[in-house]
Amino acid sequence: MRRPVVIGNWKMHGSLKEAAALAAGIKRNLFDLAEVDIAVCPPFPYLLDVRDEIENSPVRLGAQDCYWEPKGAFTGEVSVPMLKDAGCAYVLCGHSERRHVLGESNEWVRKKVAAVLAGGLTPVLCVGEKLDERERWATEHVVREHVEEGMRGLSSQQAQDVVIAYEPVWAIGTGKTATPDQAQEVHAFIRKTLGRLFGEGAAQAIRLQYGGSVKPDNVDDLMSQPDVDGVLVGGASLDVESFTRIAKFRRKT
Repeated sequence: MRRPVVIGNWKMHGSLKEAAALAAGIKRNLFDLAEVDIAVCPPFPYLLDVRDEIENSPVRLGAQDCYWEPKGAFTGEVSVPMLKDAGCAYVLCGHSERRHVLGESNEWVRKKVAAVLAGGLTPVLCVGEKLDERERWATEHVVREHVEEGMRGLSSQQAQDVVIAYEPVWAIGTGKTATPDQAQEVHAFIRKTLGRLFGEGAAQAIRLQYGGSVKPDNVDDLMSQPDVDGVLVGGASLDVESFTRIAKFRRKT
């Protein structure tokens, strides 16, 4: 059984005071949750304050992005060593908003994944199709390309240290959610693709998350799917009680 992983992506929301209060509430509610890996990804300016709030708890710190060079004249960027120094354990790579709003390419995402691994942190490789791509039956083509290009050059052992988050772009922040069957179908396809790339053993070890309007009222059905190992939570992670309920999902038998 793969260990579940639940990550909250706070995106560009909240004030420093609000971020600290949110982190404190999540720590208070999840202090004894030992069977799930939990992380929160606040905006860069709030990393240190959130780190201090979640200290001595099972909640880990994550970053929403990084740059692939360890240092240099890259104004406005943040390196993996800097994130590690700040206490981060996870880094999102290639989130849909980075790809489709800010124009990140597969090559950029690949470099970020490799840099995060080299820095000893866990990359969360985000993959997923837009609405028009789903409507023209291109989901598998897009997802395959994201996975293959994002993990190109990795060894089978390295691949097992990557978390992959399937986030259909049409379901992010729209209130729409892929049905559990739709999520499972794509997750199974990702697992099959990973088996072809890295071998069946590695494919079975890699954890796959679903992201896309995850809420307390749909997390149980999503997490009951055989290839859904966790969730990447957006808006619902900004509410302590909602994120708590999601992290304490109940798998159906």
